[in-house]
Amino acid sequence: MDHLELVSIIVHDYDAAIDFYVRVLDFELVEDSPSLTNDGRPKRWVVVRPKGARTGILLAQADGERQTAMVGSQMGGRVGFFLRVADFDAAYQRMLAADVKFRGEPRDEAYGRVVVFSDVAGNPWDLLGPRPTASA
Repeated sequence: MDHLELVSIIVHDYDAAIDFYVRVLDFELVEDSPSLTNDGRPKRWVVVRPKGARTGILLAQADGERQTAMVGSQMGGRVGFFLRVADFDAAYQRMLAADVKFRGEPRDEAYGRVVVFSDVAGNPWDLLGPRPTASA
């Protein structure tokens, strides 16, 4: 296997999701193309990803009651997405200014500075700062 190409997040609205990932999280919009559902109805193929990353997120607009019920709870309430940033404080402040909903205060862990936030669909994510360096 070479790499994980995409993961999918079910969202209520393509444009609101694009705005959140591109404007708020500073991801790049890789693709936004017309497509069709398996039964021939129009949809869009929308992919975003962190700048410079290989793995992207397919933003899938909910189609039907079952998918709509899953928006915001794809991981059953657990954090299922982890966004590592080089400058935790700058990312945190930018997200605060954009009214991102945080679930608690930042804290230091063995794996880096962390705080949980909700994406546009309500899914919990970890915002992760750099891993601590070992002291000599």
